[in-house]
Amino acid sequence: MRLMDLFRKKSSGEVAKDRLKLLLVSDRANCSPELMEQIKNDIIQVISKYMDIDAQGLDIQITETESETGNGVVPALFANIPIKDLHNRNGK
Repeated sequence: MRLMDLFRKKSSGEVAKDRLKLLLVSDRANCSPELMEQIKNDIIQVISKYMDIDAQGLDIQITETESETGNGVVPALFANIPIKDLHNRNGK
């Protein structure tokens, strides 16, 4: 991947692919696309208090992972959030 690829705007095909992926993930998690979008917006709102992020590049997924207690598979929320800059709240 070239450095310029990181800064290019997503094509309409890429946006459609992202939306389809969100629909598939939400369907697998028995979660509506509207709820998935609300979760994504809430994550953006909270994290933006502490850092500048690339909201367009944010990717959330609900997958399955082995439980810590060994009781089988449980749902897990994974978020990939590109950080542009951290806010300096303490003046340090």
